[in-house]
Parts: sequence; C-alpha cells; structure tokens
Amino acid sequence: MVLDVAGLRERLKRTPPAFSVYGDDDARGESAATTAAAVLVPIVDHPSGLTVIFTRRTAHLKAHSGQVSFPGGRAEPADPTPEFTALREAHEEIGLALERVEVLARLPDYHTRTGFRVTPVVGLVTPPLALVPDPREVEEVFEVPLAFLLDPGNHVRATRQLQGRTVGYYVMRYDTHTIWGATAGMLMNLYRHLAE
Repeated sequence: MVLDVAGLRERLKRTPPAFSVYGDDDARGESAATTAAAVLVPIVDHPSGLTVIFTRRTAHLKAHSGQVSFPGGRAEPADPTPEFTALREAHEEIGLALERVEVLARLPDYHTRTGFRVTPVVGLVTPPLALVPDPREVEEVFEVPLAFLLDPGNHVRATRQLQGRTVGYYVMRYDTHTIWGATAGMLMNLYRHLAE
C-alpha cells in the first residue's frame, strides 16, 4: 500500500477497527494497564515519499534496552492529553521540534504485559529535520518507508515461550533493524486502520 499525505489524512479520519492487535497474544487480558503512556508515530513527508521515524534504545537502559521503539513514554501528572505527552517525549528523546508536527489521529490504546496503557499518536512531520537524540536514552534514530511497513509481505508472525505457554507476536525486519513486540503491534493497528 502506497499512500501520499492526502490519502493518509483521508484514511485516518475513518473510525479505527474495533479489534486491536497486541504484541503478544492476549496481552490485553492479562494486564491491568493502569499506567498511562503515549508514543508519537512520526510520519515524515519527504518529497520522495512518506517514512516513519524510529529510535533504538541504548544498551544500558534497564527496560527494553537495544529495542526499536517510537519516541514516547510515561505520562506526567501535568500532561493534559496523550498528544501532549507524545510530543513532549519526542522533543525530549530526539529533539523533534513541536512546530514541525501536525497531529493527525489517535490510535486505539495498546496494553502491555508490564501494566502500561499506551496511546499511539500519529503525527505528520514536515522536514527539514534537525534531530538531536538524547544519548542517555537513544542509541540511534532511523527512518523506514511507510510503504514497507504497510506491505503485508513484511508482517511476520513469530512465537516465544512466556510463562509456560507459547504466544504469538509480529516482527518486521528492515535493513539491520528488527521491529517487534509493542512497536510492531502498534504498527499492525495502524496498518489495519489504513487498510480497512
């Protein structure tokens, strides 16, 4: 599926599908998901086509070290909305200028096994980008073509053992990067929204 900005805007106006994908099967049912968080799904409007910005977390972090993720994090008590949280965290983590982001949509909340209720916020980013990653949190910032992420041929199902049972999750491999777990689950929800 190849979209331009007009097509992206039009499809995001539609009501999201009622069913949401989660990184591991049944994560929603097993988690209280009481801690609010938000991530920005930053879609960049390059002349050559739309891309999505990802980060690779630093290896020394206690949680999810080295994993590919969207910029984002836990909501602060003073944050008025998930959109505010996502934009604040993107600015703190990668130096994304707020005035370069137009919020397009909010995807369904994503519940993690670790008790987070994550709201993905889709934003359209206008270049030029002058990103400054926070070295304490971000090892690398990279972009993946949106068309690659929306191609069902790149949506691979895998399984792992978790608490004595086999659970399934999505994986997307691009270049040297492996996107999986919560990030891949949120991408699948975006794909289902855009493909409906």
